[in-house]
Amino acid sequence: MSVFRFDKNSAPTQDQRERYMIGEIDEKHFGPGGQLVLIEYPDAVYLRDDREHIGVLYTGSKDKHKALEEVTRLLVRHDHERHTSTGNA
Repeated sequence: MSVFRFDKNSAPTQDQRERYMIGEIDEKHFGPGGQLVLIEYPDAVYLRDDREHIGVLYTGSKDKHKALEEVTRLLVRHDHERHTSTGNA
């Protein structure tokens, strides 16, 4: 269906929350301090990156797998940035 990206100054609209972000959730945390939060809804997945202050809303069953791919990509990038900033690259 769709992928919506949000920066630190924006968030899902009320319409998006009412349409996709309802029902039971399964919340998972990844990375140091749980900085990546993946919230699975019946019809959507919301990925929040507390380190970069971004969010991504994936709607529809065909796009839900993209959320896990993004988590993996972000974990690798954060790890690389952490090692680069400490001189361990």
